[in-house]
Amino acid sequence: MQTNFTAEQLKDPGIKRANEVLRTCVHCGFCTATCPTYQVLGDELDSPRGRIYLIKDMLENNRPADEKTVKHIDRCLSCLACMSTCPSGVHYMHLVDHAREYIEATYKRPLMDRMLRSVLAQIIPYPTRFRLALLAAKIGRPFAFLMPDARLKAMLQMAPKRIPAVSRNDDPQSFAAVGERKMRVALMTGCAQKALNTDINDATIRILRRLGCEVVVAQGAGCCGALTHHMGKADQSHASAAANIRAWMAEKNNLGLDAIVINTSGCGTTVKDYGHMFRDDPLAADAATIAGMAMDISELLVKLSLPEGNAKEQTVAYHAACSLQHGQQIKTYPKDLLKRVGFKVVEPADPHLCCGSAGTYNLLQPEISQQLKERKVKTLEARKPDIIAAGNIGCMMQIGSGTEVPIVHTVELLDWATGGPKPRALQDLA
Repeated sequence: MQTNFTAEQLKDPGIKRANEVLRTCVHCGFCTATCPTYQVLGDELDSPRGRIYLIKDMLENNRPADEKTVKHIDRCLSCLACMSTCPSGVHYMHLVDHAREYIEATYKRPLMDRMLRSVLAQIIPYPTRFRLALLAAKIGRPFAFLMPDARLKAMLQMAPKRIPAVSRNDDPQSFAAVGERKMRVALMTGCAQKALNTDINDATIRILRRLGCEVVVAQGAGCCGALTHHMGKADQSHASAAANIRAWMAEKNNLGLDAIVINTSGCGTTVKDYGHMFRDDPLAADAATIAGMAMDISELLVKLSLPEGNAKEQTVAYHAACSLQHGQQIKTYPKDLLKRVGFKVVEPADPHLCCGSAGTYNLLQPEISQQLKERKVKTLEARKPDIIAAGNIGCMMQIGSGTEVPIVHTVELLDWATGGPKPRALQDLA
């Protein structure tokens, strides 16, 4: 794609990177075949190619974002299926992330939009605040029908039936390896996950310890910054990311770290991009180091040679989170691991399509999100599974709200199959 940025514009690192991405696009349209919003809405401007045109026009002309551009950029899930499909290697993620920052800086949203986005940014990344908000939502859920805005209804309805007690395993500390220590790893405990489902981190710690890892929860580490990053709130997202970089580097420089293990794939995609996020920052070298050490839990378990297990009766439908299969290009490891410990693994039709969760997307774009959820649940249930497994808490909450089939994190099943307790969600499963 030909671009016409001025030399002055290209001095801006964000514009320079946007120009590089835009120039790789050849207008082929392959991305439209795998874009969930294009499939649902059928509008060229709700495809990656259409959004690229809008972003190019906005940035080249150095004009403030307008309502039309904002509408179509907001509808993007950032599922990154387009990046898996693109034959030219267009790095759409960096382009749309820059566009969101530009929109945040140049566009004044309607009052209700500003309020909702501010509330989400000030609550979800903070586990205690989020837990209190979930309790309030649980109380208010019976009155959701009174809400005049679909987004408010979605926020009330997101509260799980059970809000778990705080897990002290999420506090800063170190868990010794069982037997000979093979690795020392830092576990990213996350933010929303600590309020929604404490079993995931608990299972991760157990299985890693059994496989010879000392597991560290670093003092000062917290939210990865993904949620605010995808809302265009660069200052807030970079502050969260910088805190993690400093916390993990302190551990690395003190007693050493072999990896940073992440069990929420949306966080993993962001942490692995810290090198790009801080490329022009004094933290650049440390950020690149941390990004290079980040591993999804499935990557680490493959490296640790998870023991094989006997065949099991349960059929597991594996849902591939977009941030794992597209964002991190990890497509086979979770399925391979589940099969290795004895589960029969099936996949839904169109496994590349998003479930509609996408961070805060299901709260800010509830109508589109609902359509994608219904499609995903239908394809999963068609495989008649006993269990649904996923590697991302957002997907688990989204899909779990639309099906009676129990849904658990992949690591919970792997922990159970290798000596851990039966996942809480499966207690009633024969």
